[in-house]
Amino acid sequence: MKRLLMAAVAATLTATGAFAQDYPTKPITFVVPFAAGGPTDKVARDLAEAMRKPLGGQIIIENVAGAGGTLGQTKVAKASPDGYTLLVAHIAMATAPALYRNLQYKTLEDFEYLGMINEVPMTLISRPTLPANNYAELSKWINDNKGKINLANAGLGSASHLCGLLFQSSIKVEMVTVPYKGTGPAMTDLIGGQVDLMCDQTTNTTPQIEGGKVKAFAVTSPKRLSTPALKDLPTLDEAGLKGFQVAIWHALYAPKGTPKPILEKLNAALKAALKDPEFVKREEALGAVIVSDDRVNPEGHKKFVESEINKWGPIIRAAGTYAD
Repeated sequence: MKRLLMAAVAATLTATGAFAQDYPTKPITFVVPFAAGGPTDKVARDLAEAMRKPLGGQIIIENVAGAGGTLGQTKVAKASPDGYTLLVAHIAMATAPALYRNLQYKTLEDFEYLGMINEVPMTLISRPTLPANNYAELSKWINDNKGKINLANAGLGSASHLCGLLFQSSIKVEMVTVPYKGTGPAMTDLIGGQVDLMCDQTTNTTPQIEGGKVKAFAVTSPKRLSTPALKDLPTLDEAGLKGFQVAIWHALYAPKGTPKPILEKLNAALKAALKDPEFVKREEALGAVIVSDDRVNPEGHKKFVESEINKWGPIIRAAGTYAD
């Protein structure tokens, strides 16, 4: 009996190894839990292009938008663990546990962590008619107009929502939060002067800043950015809001139980993609920073997400922001 069991185990391992060696034999699907055209969708499409060559197979994009990204994340958590359904998601992986009471998955238990992709800093921007031209003037204007300031965001759990929560918490001023169904309508109303402020990803704000359609006051990165449109903006830390740093990161995941040889092959392809000159060029043009530390490895990636859950949970709960 023992010999039969050992033979069965050996046969299974041999089959898994052979399967991984041939992988992929059909197109891989990157599930993006947000609508087409958004920043996460763009990252996923650029990454798919960069990973095709090292994997030697086709990668297609499937947008599964809704519920702050949790619909797409649930789809991958429940998908077959064969390496053909992967998830490209952002910081919502870490904030969803505090934002949603009835998640259909467990962030730290139901996924295989493949590695992080990039970090996208945020920019604090305003309507073009706001009477402030630098952060010091903006800070004074905020204090002079407490209770009357409208802060736009792209919806519950969005990057702009999270940055707005952290900004209010840091300056200890509550603002009237105005949620929109996406960045597009929020930006339109900001440009039109219907709302006062927004804090959003450089991937969304850079074109508007370049075009002079909004005022920009600072970036949320640890140091100034080299992107032409943003290089003259101070960090919020140097502008006076000490310790304020936030970035919207993107990462790659597989369903729990995906065979280790396939995970290793995917991680190797991800690392190769992050060094692809064309991919790096596309990301840097939008102010994104390619991850190059231990977070590109599965263990470091998971440890970082756990730290982000611990960071954002208290902020979200203190704001009393929940969804079913």
